[in-house]
Amino acid sequence: MKAIEAKAYGTPAVFQLNEITKPTPAAGELLVRVHATTVTAADIMMRRGKPMIGRLYLGLFKPKKTVLGFEFAGEVVETGTGVSQFKTGDRVFGGTTALGCYAEYVCVKQDDVIATMPNTLKYVEAAPVSGSAITVLHFLKALGNIKQGQRVLINGASGGLGTYAVQLAKFYGATVTAVCSAKNRELVKSLGADEVIDYTTTDFTRNGKTYDLVFDTVGKRSFSACKKVLAPAGVYLSTVVSMSLLLQIMGSRMCGSRKAKTAAVGMLPVKKRLAYFNELKTLLAAGTLSTVIDREYPLTEMAAAHTYVETGHKKGSVVITI
Repeated sequence: MKAIEAKAYGTPAVFQLNEITKPTPAAGELLVRVHATTVTAADIMMRRGKPMIGRLYLGLFKPKKTVLGFEFAGEVVETGTGVSQFKTGDRVFGGTTALGCYAEYVCVKQDDVIATMPNTLKYVEAAPVSGSAITVLHFLKALGNIKQGQRVLINGASGGLGTYAVQLAKFYGATVTAVCSAKNRELVKSLGADEVIDYTTTDFTRNGKTYDLVFDTVGKRSFSACKKVLAPAGVYLSTVVSMSLLLQIMGSRMCGSRKAKTAAVGMLPVKKRLAYFNELKTLLAAGTLSTVIDREYPLTEMAAAHTYVETGHKKGSVVITI
């Protein structure tokens, strides 16, 4: 089968299109013909091998897993012994921390984060859900304890996380302020944003307004900068982990009513992530939630896709079609 391999850490130039052996499903596994996968910030970090802590998972000096890719949408073409939840021909989507989705086929455990796709969903629309949307749902529900009537500001509202965050915050009854560039104003308004702030002309930390939740999906504004716009008992959420953020989280726990929080969603128990995933599946099937796609690239243009995502200016998700 064809696969994109990275046998070293580095720039997108490390990617090679190679013929490798098609995997065979073990007991409890499915062989999925991948129709779509994604390029996310997490994929960029895996390819770079930075931050270095990620190498504890991938390999200290070079990747042990040469085929990257967390997310997939495709068709079950073979099942291993003991598989009872899925059958050959099922259209499925999900994610796996075992990686391997930058390929024509991937083996996935039946009890991993995987589900059958709603009939109305296209493969390219399904692929990003298991990563970005699950992350957003965990941050808003478990960390932010979002409630109807709250004021929620989403920084990076037009990105892969942000576009899901606007929709989900509105679904839970919040008044949503979206922060993005002027060119993406209509996009985030169409997703439900009540107010849009152009970050190139306006600093939301100085506009005199306060919010119950500030969700920084791009890690561009610190807790210390956002603290002044948090309501009493307000919560600052950031998906980008840094040492300074961890120190601020510890400090906010010890004093003050305003809190800073983060989480490594990929490290949550599979059952927890699968519960989120099934909740999202229901919203997708009902048309309440949708995936915004910026660009689609074929597998052969993986390096170009990574290069584009690294610019930091994508709208919604970048999808690889196979």
